[in-house]
Parts: sequence; C-alpha cells; structure tokens
Amino acid sequence: MHPANIAIADYTYLLPEEKIAAFPLAQRDSSKLLMYKDGIIEEDIYQNIADFLPAGSLLVFNNTRVIPARIFFQKPTGGVIEIFCLEPYEGSNDYSSVMSKKERVRWKCMIGGAGKWKQGPLVKQFNNANATAVLTARLIEKLSDAYVVELEWQPASMSFAEVICCMGEIPLPPYIKRKPENSDTERYQTIYAAHDGSVAAPTAGLHFTDHVFAALALKEITIGFVTLHVGAGTFKPVKAAVMQHHEMHAEWLDVSVVLIQKLIENIANNITAVGTTSVRTIESLYWMGIKTILFPEIVMEDLAIQQWEVYEEPLASVTVSALVSLQSLLEWMNKNNHENIVVKTQILIATGYYFKIIKSLITNFHQPQSTLLLLVAAAIGNNWRRVYDYAMENNFRFLSYGDGSLIFIPQEPAKKV
Repeated sequence: MHPANIAIADYTYLLPEEKIAAFPLAQRDSSKLLMYKDGIIEEDIYQNIADFLPAGSLLVFNNTRVIPARIFFQKPTGGVIEIFCLEPYEGSNDYSSVMSKKERVRWKCMIGGAGKWKQGPLVKQFNNANATAVLTARLIEKLSDAYVVELEWQPASMSFAEVICCMGEIPLPPYIKRKPENSDTERYQTIYAAHDGSVAAPTAGLHFTDHVFAALALKEITIGFVTLHVGAGTFKPVKAAVMQHHEMHAEWLDVSVVLIQKLIENIANNITAVGTTSVRTIESLYWMGIKTILFPEIVMEDLAIQQWEVYEEPLASVTVSALVSLQSLLEWMNKNNHENIVVKTQILIATGYYFKIIKSLITNFHQPQSTLLLLVAAAIGNNWRRVYDYAMENNFRFLSYGDGSLIFIPQEPAKKV
C-alpha cells in the first residue's frame, strides 16, 4: 500500500496526561529502555544500552543544538506578543553564518498574539555584559503558514546567537504544560549538541551520557554524527483523515563526506540511528544516491527529497544496494568538490517503506496519530501496538522527557496487518 493511503485513525492510542513526562529524570541514563527484537520485548535502563547492541555497530547521532527560539515582547498596553523563530528567511542554508550575523536578521516565525500586533515595531531592552542592549522586531510579510520578521539590535557588534541567548526562552514542546526552568537549558539539549538551529531537541539523544559513550567504546561501537535542524513541524498534528492530505514538514540536513564514508565502511554491520531525525537523514542519503545514479549531473539543490517521491517513479523503480547508492553519492560529492551535503528532506517514512540503510533505531515514545509514530510502525508493523501497550502497562514515561526504546528492524518490509 502506498503510504499516502494510510488512515491516521489506525495509528492512535490512549495517552493519559499523567504518562507524559513533565520533567527529565535526575540522571539522564537512568531512563527506562525498552528493547524490541524478533517479537520479543525486554526492558532495562539506558546506562546498559551497550549490552544490547552488537559489537562493531555504528551509532549515528544528530548533533543539532536547540536555540532559545521564543522571544516575548510586552506592548505598552500590556499585551504580550511571542515571536517563535522557526528558520532563517534569507535564502541561506548555512545556519552558522546566520547565527553569527551582526546587526539584523530575517526569520520565518510563528507569532503568538499576532492580532495584537497591528502596526509599528516591537522594542525590548535586555542586558548584555552589564550593558543595556535593544532588540527591535518588525513584521515584514505574512506567509501562508507563518510570518517573516526582521530582528534588529544595538549594539550591532553582537551576533544573533548572542542576542537570542540573552533574549530567548527554550522552546519546550506544547505538551509539556509548564514554563521552562533554568535546568531545561541544559537538560533539553544533548551532551554532544554542536550546531545551533533546532527549535526542538532530538530527544532520543537526551539519555546519552559520558558513561554510556565509554561503554560503547569498550564494545568497539563506532560513533558518527549528522546534523538535522528540527523544526516546529515535528509537533505538527496530522489533521487529515488520510495521509495524502497531510503536508510533511521539511527540514535542513547537513551530512559530511566523513559520515558517508563511515556508512559505507559499516554497511554490513548494525547501523543504528539515534532518533527519528537521524533515521530520516540517513535514509534520505540512500535516495540522494539514487538521484546521482539517475542524474549524474544533478546539482545540490535537486538532491532534496520530497514527501512522496521515494515511493514513486523514477526513484522507486531503481533497486540497487545501499552500498552502491552511497558509493555513487560519495563519487558525486568528490567530483563536485563537496565536503558536505546541505539540503532539505521532506521524506515521510510510514508503513510500506523498506529501510535501506539502518537496521535499528533508538527513539522515545511518540504522540498518537503523529508522523513519528508512523515511522516506528514502518519499522515493526502493527507490533508498534505491543510495544506501546507494554510501555503503558509497565510505567514507562512518554514523549520528549520520557523513556525510550531500542527497536531492531526485521530485514523484510513490515506489513500492516
């Protein structure tokens, strides 16, 4: 079945509010871990995850860093307007250069209380290095699903990264119904976060500690990193009855030639994606490799993966191994002198998708009727219900600050029963 025909009502379950983790545990790696393999469910804690991974595995993490993307302005009349910075609106895919910009930037934003912002700029003072600084927001344009906002500040010598760190608030997910606390600045961030750009954490990685990484090294498990900047669309509910009417969110990925070489070297081993963002990134690379086989002169921009194209012609008709596809992608990068692939992916992985590169995934427990739950169902078919029922009955904590799972993917396509 083409995933566009999936009825989202088939992917729901009852999630009581008390099962949603409002706070992280005191120790990251003490979170519970559910293992699913060949129909068997076990449980342990993340501190021991290395015991359940085959020696010689490759673990791929998303090293994006969450930015304090929510900025609140108070109008003279007392009304509060929230500007939620989603992604740069400057035609640039280089987040590092955007974050280092001085004086002003333009971002695509969501605006809370937009009806109160009739005209004119919003102005807010803030402290920086014991001096007073000023941030001004101007509404530039209304888009179909967001707004373009220009942010300008004085002193102009500050970078946007400095401004938003002084002014912004960590954007906790909407289902965590509390105000962010100082501890969230550290805990809603992986310990290996390196590249600013996400407005939501790649939460599967929140459980990893130096202790866990040391245990992985002892087992000769290799580590690799991709960067996918998680957008607010990751929380976008599927409101359409059938998936063909749902628009999947697109996100920027950044993958180095070094990571692609690691994938090639480990293609016969257990490649594990840590988080759904890593899954979507790695699997997108396979289809980009197919594009370089079909269209050898393709340019970077056209490597972007659209929502349904991996299920349709011409990509779906090409049946080559992951090794061949990745080698073609690597050759294309070398020929065109690209050290990194930086494009958007909109891939929607759901029942009917056959995983090309990854053999297991580490992920938290996701919302009912979400595209993240669809991805889990793509991996293990209707057994996702067994996994979620077990988690519910055995006091696992759900969603971003909750517990997680290690799921081994059967090496045949998962069928919906």
